[in-house]
Amino acid sequence: MSASIIAIDAMGGDYGPCCIVPASLSCLAEYSSLHLVLVGQTPLIEEIIARYPGVDRQRLHVEHASEVIAMDERPAQALRGKPDSSMRVALELVRNGRAQACVSAGNTGALMALSRYVLKTLPGIDRPAMMAAVPTMAGHCHLLDLGANVDCSAEHLYQFAVMGAVAAETLGTVQPRVALLNVGTEDIKGNQQVKLASNLLQQAAGLNYIGFVEGDGLYRGDADVVVCDGFVGNILLKSSEGLASMISSRIEALFSQSIGSRMIGALALPVLRRLRTELAPAQYNGASFLGLQGIVVKSHGSAAGEGFQSAIRRALIEVRENLPQRLHGRLEHLLL
Repeated sequence: MSASIIAIDAMGGDYGPCCIVPASLSCLAEYSSLHLVLVGQTPLIEEIIARYPGVDRQRLHVEHASEVIAMDERPAQALRGKPDSSMRVALELVRNGRAQACVSAGNTGALMALSRYVLKTLPGIDRPAMMAAVPTMAGHCHLLDLGANVDCSAEHLYQFAVMGAVAAETLGTVQPRVALLNVGTEDIKGNQQVKLASNLLQQAAGLNYIGFVEGDGLYRGDADVVVCDGFVGNILLKSSEGLASMISSRIEALFSQSIGSRMIGALALPVLRRLRTELAPAQYNGASFLGLQGIVVKSHGSAAGEGFQSAIRRALIEVRENLPQRLHGRLEHLLL
């Protein structure tokens, strides 16, 4: 298997290098074909690496970057004011061919702005979109956009649907069912943008468009790709994460209320642990920036080590599947 080289923004996220570097080293040990470039403040990164003996330094390189983009920093400031940020240097490694993908847990707005500036979009794509897998009753569904584009036209939603379908197919779903998220499944429901986007998708040859789905249909697994604007998508994703956390806490509280409930809880513990593992946000962490001339995966800023490893694994899959090139080859036949 050929080597896959991934650049890691080691300074991003809520926890920074103390979380990202160990998670990266774990992935390096897990995949023998993986090569990593850790980008950031060299002395700090090397100090953390030194705590882990046996690291294969033949597959690990540290690239110095003197600046760090704060999680609350304005994208314009990150774009113009920090030319040597770890995020920008990691993206430039992809642009210059020294890496095949970039993974960052940093500022989402800054990462999108820098990705568009450094890597550019694929021909025919106006805006990149963030796509991630969410668990459903049938397995998982690819949801986009997750916050990169708050205001979207019908044409943008159409482009997101095309990119999501091609990406889902590339990642293993045969003839993925594509749907638009809406307040109802009837044709008369929804705002003007959603209705116009539906008309465009109905005319798209080679796209398995099935119409509208509501929020509950997403979790039933009624579609393989669900499309919405970034405002709705981000709220839906964050609400889902909060709901899952609340249900988990409520179940634990119920099973600890009395001796009887604790006994029942002990019997149910193996099933509950399995369910928690299957639905854990860490298992699905890693949103792809679709539509760029390069691979960029955004990890949740608050993701711990296991979650960041999931983001690296997603980038590794996209590198192996050569996702941007496959997208480019299919998009010219599907875009209007």
